[in-house]
Amino acid sequence: MKVILTGSIAYDYLMKFPGLFKDTILPEHIEKISLSFLVHEMIRQDGGVGANIAYSMALLGAKPYLFSTVGQDFGEYAQRLQAVGVDTSGVRVIPEKFTASFFATTDPSNAQIASFYTGAMANSAELGLAEADYDENDLVMISPTDPGAMKRYIHECQELGLRMLFDPGQQIISMDAEDIIAGVNSAHGIFVNEYEFELLQNKTGFSAEEITSKPEFCVVTLGGDGAKIYTKGEEYSIPIVEGINVIDPTGVGDAFRAGFLRGYLGGLSLPVCGQMGAVTAAISIQHPGPQCHHFDWHIFKTQFREHFDDHGELDQLD
Repeated sequence: MKVILTGSIAYDYLMKFPGLFKDTILPEHIEKISLSFLVHEMIRQDGGVGANIAYSMALLGAKPYLFSTVGQDFGEYAQRLQAVGVDTSGVRVIPEKFTASFFATTDPSNAQIASFYTGAMANSAELGLAEADYDENDLVMISPTDPGAMKRYIHECQELGLRMLFDPGQQIISMDAEDIIAGVNSAHGIFVNEYEFELLQNKTGFSAEEITSKPEFCVVTLGGDGAKIYTKGEEYSIPIVEGINVIDPTGVGDAFRAGFLRGYLGGLSLPVCGQMGAVTAAISIQHPGPQCHHFDWHIFKTQFREHFDDHGELDQLD
């Protein structure tokens, strides 16, 4: 059993402007604004929800299968993912486009000017699940990408009899209510953060209790308050890992999902799956960017047992 990850693959271009944006913008001439900024620092990071989840899952010993679209510039990124054990054979290259990219410039006050280039991500709706390398017991993770692709995969999971994990994220706003409702109604599992959980209720008209009662499990991450797992009328509280040095929260939710999914694919109990998510998130947040952390299974298991008692369950994944 494996998980097919349909979320986005992207590059993040992060720049720092040493001045303040507010000092360069003339409010009385906003209608004819024309600005350029000399930035003193720029980094490019590998990102995208699907790729972030795949990266951490591979470090945990899983064999995640990426199923998405990228551009002509994916070569080195693909090699880095393959080097840690990610299966990229399901990734389609759109040769006339570049991989989706996020460009952000931030000033010392944390004001930010950003833009997102959809690039090859816009072609992901052309990629049908029937083309994926899947078995009937596999799971399909529908994470943020092109809304048209997410709609297609919701309905194709039903048609193909594949179990769907619904992780709509920021695309809740962009998707039609009927597609969100279909995703909630047919999901095997749901992943949202606290704010997205509220959006999900508003978009579908379902109460919190109705949403959490539909799938086999529903995970709601709560930032510094940890996470809640709802299943069959039961509720588990998962605390965060305390006493760590927070460097960058980018992709921490993706890391949590990776840890949870590794445990779930291995048949571990839901509380231990949630704790695996918490430890993976804690490792990720101590590094800059969503794919800059490195560990192996032995290191992970040691760190896990410094904070949680798995009653020997992790040994099943050795």
